[in-house]
Amino acid sequence: MVYFSSRVTGEELGRMAHRPDARDLFPTGVARLGDTRFCVPARWPRAHRFFAPVAGHQDPLLIAETMRQAAMLVCHAELGVPLGDAFVMWELRYTTAAGQLVLGDDPWDVMVEVNCSDVRRRGSGLASMRVDFVLRRGGAVLAVCGSRISCTSAAAYRRLRGDRSAAVAAPPLPALAPRTAGRAAERDVVLAPPVAPGRWPLRLDTGHPTLFGRPNDHVPGILLLEAARQAANATVPGFLPVTLRSDFLRYVELDRPCWIEATTAPGGVRVRAVQDGEPVFTCTLGGPDA
Repeated sequence: MVYFSSRVTGEELGRMAHRPDARDLFPTGVARLGDTRFCVPARWPRAHRFFAPVAGHQDPLLIAETMRQAAMLVCHAELGVPLGDAFVMWELRYTTAAGQLVLGDDPWDVMVEVNCSDVRRRGSGLASMRVDFVLRRGGAVLAVCGSRISCTSAAAYRRLRGDRSAAVAAPPLPALAPRTAGRAAERDVVLAPPVAPGRWPLRLDTGHPTLFGRPNDHVPGILLLEAARQAANATVPGFLPVTLRSDFLRYVELDRPCWIEATTAPGGVRVRAVQDGEPVFTCTLGGPDA
């Protein structure tokens, strides 16, 4: 039997998962299974305000967001990382199947198995580690996932970012047509109209309630993943990313232009983000036929 921690409830759960708005919070608890193994139950909504169903399927990016929230929760609740420390997820990958994401009529209760490895510490604090996940629903495997994260103290992060922490994004650019981006609402579009085939300016709306649900001095990783998905949909209409492998190469700044570039690949689409002439993010997305 697994006993879930009663120490983490309500608002504290949202703070530890870095989702202060309960509408965007998916984990419902956390349990320790061993020194580096944990279990995080989560509940996916059937109709989220941003991670909305896609052609009768749950949004695959719910997997990536659940990974992120579960990792943050484990770090704060079980590994002693203070609230206020900064995280970077340098790698993120997942594999699922379209059939596992069919919306259906049953509740979406998901169990997230979390395994930490290659744990490195800086003094008594966490410096970095690999985090692997298995997401299950009704006992069946929903997705297999992996990531690499690093952690920096609040003071060290302030020194690292310097005056970049005061950067402010320009007003949002005009949006790509929502249908082309695979979205229903213009507010959820993170690409501007293309400047060349397969090349779009990144569009930032820092007032977006989910993508910018908490203060941030750089472009959030989930927004870059969404940009990759929208670029894939603009390249292959109706694209459903059942596999994803991404690398976050450096911080993407709010106040500098960033370009999203996409090319087709066998079974999917390759996407990269370029800022100041350098790649800052890469992502390969695979469709159901990959």
